[in-house]
Amino acid sequence: MRLVIVTGMSGAGKSSALKMLEDAGYFCVDNLPIQLIFKFVQITFNGSEKFDKVALGVDIRSGQALEELDDVLNEIQKANYHYEILFLDAGDEVLVKRYKETRRIHPLSGGGRVEQGIETERKKLEFIKKKADIIIDTSQLLIRELKSQIDKIYTLNEQYNNFYVTILSFGFKYGIPMDSDLVFDVRFLPNPFYDAVLKPQTGNDKPVRDYVMSSPQAVEFLNKLNDMIAFLIPNYIIEGKNQLVISIGCTGGKHRSVTLANELYAKLSELQYGLKVEHRDIEKDARR
Repeated sequence: MRLVIVTGMSGAGKSSALKMLEDAGYFCVDNLPIQLIFKFVQITFNGSEKFDKVALGVDIRSGQALEELDDVLNEIQKANYHYEILFLDAGDEVLVKRYKETRRIHPLSGGGRVEQGIETERKKLEFIKKKADIIIDTSQLLIRELKSQIDKIYTLNEQYNNFYVTILSFGFKYGIPMDSDLVFDVRFLPNPFYDAVLKPQTGNDKPVRDYVMSSPQAVEFLNKLNDMIAFLIPNYIIEGKNQLVISIGCTGGKHRSVTLANELYAKLSELQYGLKVEHRDIEKDARR
């Protein structure tokens, strides 16, 4: 039997993950009292009704009893019951924004600020995050992208590394993305904007892609960038980082940056990390 304990920060997507697991055939129970977890595990493993896949949601709503979870997990392990921990996380700014958008009250903020509740929650969940087998940072994920990750790990049983890379193209004239970890400027490359045929197209179109990549400088830049990113990721992981936003910019974010972002995405796809590509400004000129 496969037992997954789903936990994480409030607002990071734990409830959504449980629903996705339920859709994938898991028997799901959310917010079971901590004192009943070991008995529940015994029943699911040894009871008359056989379960193939079980997911158990645990979070800060358990209150003071959450402090007992570490002992319960040790008890489960001593009884030779195998379990996995999935931890859903997101950046503090993202969590604050989500709470403000939904107008929900953080379970630990009371009548105070959401930021204070998040800070307290992080401290209380630190011990279980350290035990987690899988950590998914949902800061940059859409619901469908989270579902894709859940399916890969818990349905298709694919290998997963606790690291997610977002490659983001943008236009400098619209500003550098605030969540960038690394920013690269490709305005040194030949610009399709000045070709009347290519101007209305984007880096997603083959003619523009071929134009940009026909430059030896573009090929050399891509190869050097790929080598650097492949070197950096394992070292970021060692330091505890679990996501990376690589921003590639040109003037308008429509031709060169889109092409290079797509090409880097193709190269990094060979690595076993969560990966997606976004084009922030690709349609902005088209709407003018």
